[in-house]
Amino acid sequence: MLETFKRHWREYLMEAFGLVGFVLGAGCLAVFLEHPDFPAMKGAFGGEADAIWRRVPLGIIMGAYIAVVIYLFGEKSGAHINPATTWAFFRLGKINFTNSVFYTLAQFAGAVAAALVLKFALGGWFAHPLIDFAVTKPMPPHGSMSAFVAEFIISFVLMFVVLIFISSKRLEKYAAIVTGVLIALYLIFEMPFSGMSLNPARSFAAAFAANKWEHLWIYFVAPPVAMLLAAEIFERTKKSALAGVVDKELPNYPKED
Repeated sequence: MLETFKRHWREYLMEAFGLVGFVLGAGCLAVFLEHPDFPAMKGAFGGEADAIWRRVPLGIIMGAYIAVVIYLFGEKSGAHINPATTWAFFRLGKINFTNSVFYTLAQFAGAVAAALVLKFALGGWFAHPLIDFAVTKPMPPHGSMSAFVAEFIISFVLMFVVLIFISSKRLEKYAAIVTGVLIALYLIFEMPFSGMSLNPARSFAAAFAANKWEHLWIYFVAPPVAMLLAAEIFERTKKSALAGVVDKELPNYPKED
């Protein structure tokens, strides 16, 4: 295990920093776009009915961030930046158990570190009830079951689409773009249902910073199960229903393995 760490610590850092950037970016944008002291809430789009328009820049910026991370880190670590993604690739045999554990630890560490930086750097702004430490949770009138179903659907779709794109010689060059677009659309349209997590590490980090654990089970169950199911269905259909699209083997992570 120590030898594995020595060989791939750079990839683990990539996974950690991928989460650091996402959590910091999403947290800062949430404050800027949703806090009543900032221009977005004081302007023409500050009403409750205009929340979807305030989510448009959030979606575009964070979707672009994910696309850039994939371009920068995809060839080295795979740019999972999500424990649910990592363990789906473990199921597919594309990352071994030891690397999966280190990836997961790095992802949680990066997310928690970023959430704590936001908590202490932004103080009351980040703690404001409209921001609430960026905790992922359903927004009224949606409840826990709606959030679970929503998280399951968006996680399944994301994983299945990504697997198709990265296993196609024709489509793989668009994988980063399509992933970024999906993240953007989820943030704009799905967020009221569940807070748009997809990611146990991200949700844990926010819950840890806020000391609010009520809904965390949703994000520890729905995304991993959905992504594992997507991986299972992909594996069983790639030689039949997907045979016309899938024409290359999925890469191993880290690539040196």
